[in-house]
Amino acid sequence: MNQEKSTQLLSPTEQFSVLLSSTPRGARLARLLATEWMRTREMPHRVTEAAEHLVAELAANAATHGRLPGRDFRLVLQARRKTLRIEATDTRGDDLPRSLPPALDAESGRGLLLVEALADRWGVELDPVPRKTVWAELDLLLHP
Repeated sequence: MNQEKSTQLLSPTEQFSVLLSSTPRGARLARLLATEWMRTREMPHRVTEAAEHLVAELAANAATHGRLPGRDFRLVLQARRKTLRIEATDTRGDDLPRSLPPALDAESGRGLLLVEALADRWGVELDPVPRKTVWAELDLLLHP
């Protein structure tokens, strides 16, 4: 499928949104649901592949670092004609992500480096307290 045809399949804006438990199971489910949503929209394979990794990382961060007992996180995928936006909103607006390289002996902390490498753009938006949204975007036309 060429990139022109794949982007024509999308309506001007399509959105998927789901509230998931802030657990490892919720993070895995986020990736599976996002993959299925993209597959049914026949998104280009390279976009889907990159987006799967982005969803996995953003959802894992929301479930791990953004976790408050009894609070869920929200995953949103929004496809526009030229962009796929992935958002993970959690209830830890006081804990902002950092993309600094971790210490060499650190067991974690490399996830946002992956996000930075895969996404065309990414960032953090502070929502009404106590929430924050970490987002990443992929340009559909640059990923045939």
